[in-house]
Amino acid sequence: MGFDKEGSGEGSASSASASKQKSLEEWLPITASRNAKWWYSAFHNLTAMVGAGVLSLPYAMAHMGWGLGITVMILSWVITLYTLWQMVEMHEMVPGGKRLDRYHELGQEAFGEKLGLWIVVPQQLLVEVGTCIVYMVTGGKSIKKVHETFCPECTPIKTSYWIMVFASVNFVLAQLPNFNSISAISLGAAVMSLTYSFIAWGASIKKGITPDVSYNVKMKSTSDGVLNFFSALGDVAFAYAGHNVVLEIQATMPSTAEKPSKVPMWKGCIWAYIGVAICYFPVAFVGYYMFGNMVDDNILITLEHPAWLIAIANLFVVIHVVGGYQVFAMPVFDMIETYLVTRLNFSPSSTLRVITRTLFVGITMLIGISIPFFGSLLGFLGGFAFAPTSYFLPCIIWLKLKKPRKYGLSWTINWVSSFGFNY
Repeated sequence: MGFDKEGSGEGSASSASASKQKSLEEWLPITASRNAKWWYSAFHNLTAMVGAGVLSLPYAMAHMGWGLGITVMILSWVITLYTLWQMVEMHEMVPGGKRLDRYHELGQEAFGEKLGLWIVVPQQLLVEVGTCIVYMVTGGKSIKKVHETFCPECTPIKTSYWIMVFASVNFVLAQLPNFNSISAISLGAAVMSLTYSFIAWGASIKKGITPDVSYNVKMKSTSDGVLNFFSALGDVAFAYAGHNVVLEIQATMPSTAEKPSKVPMWKGCIWAYIGVAICYFPVAFVGYYMFGNMVDDNILITLEHPAWLIAIANLFVVIHVVGGYQVFAMPVFDMIETYLVTRLNFSPSSTLRVITRTLFVGITMLIGISIPFFGSLLGFLGGFAFAPTSYFLPCIIWLKLKKPRKYGLSWTINWVSSFGFNY
């Protein structure tokens, strides 16, 4: 009888713990809503991938040249599509129906509870928080460009004030409770990314090839050329940073043994990557072909005319980075809110959500105002966090968890992708 009571107590405690965990999952932004469709995957991934960084790809080409530039661009597209497929496949690889809803949960499954966190979380946070800061600066500068174009006689306003204007929108949108609640914003952002990419390369063709165009690699010295080359690789890695949110996007989809989430998720990823190719390759190759090594770090600056079209393109950039900010911020909100509730014993509530998210948006705004060149710094640091989380880590985790046959096709592809093409 005593044994029965003890078992009953343990069962009761276990049931209470499971109920508490379920309640938390239903509150957290990543797992609160699991009714997303395949097209949610398409535009969330497209929004995450095709950031304003696409406009710097011709500049990256100028530091790599035709041969290396084309090779890096195509290989990056192929390799990251492959690693994206691996992550989608690994989302539900644990027996018993457990879903690895977050990148760090996949890392913990591969490397252990503590080591997995230390390997994944710092890199993922650098990518996601760093991208949010870059989008703060980009959004502010783009609004400023729109204002100056449509009102050239107006008194110039400092970029820092425009960053505050951009932040004010995100202060409001950050209060949306979960990933699926930002779907309409993400869809609009995806459409804008396709549109301003088309404007960038279409206007480049319209303007024509620059007189005396040169395709020599842009550098002042050998050391300068090497530094710029690695910075260009960082820019390309930054362009393929969407892997940092892919598991979190997949977590919003329903999944059963008969209809696993990987099927609609992968369908959406394919369409997103078609969109990535439509945006990246024409902008990078056409922009570089037209302007050579004289292209600016933002091709819209190089274009200048027609002024109204460039202003509209900058307006589209603003709309896109609003959505992109929310997509990259949502997993960060999830991490912060999980930590506050599980480790610091805060109660899950709207008040907690408002305070933490407002603070996050405010901090990224202040950093963006204080370090307006943060985007250049992030491009340089891209190889340390952006490349591993998109190119390297998925392959290592696949080898660790799937254990493919040594020297077999899967084993070889993953080792080559990890070390042969990880720049």
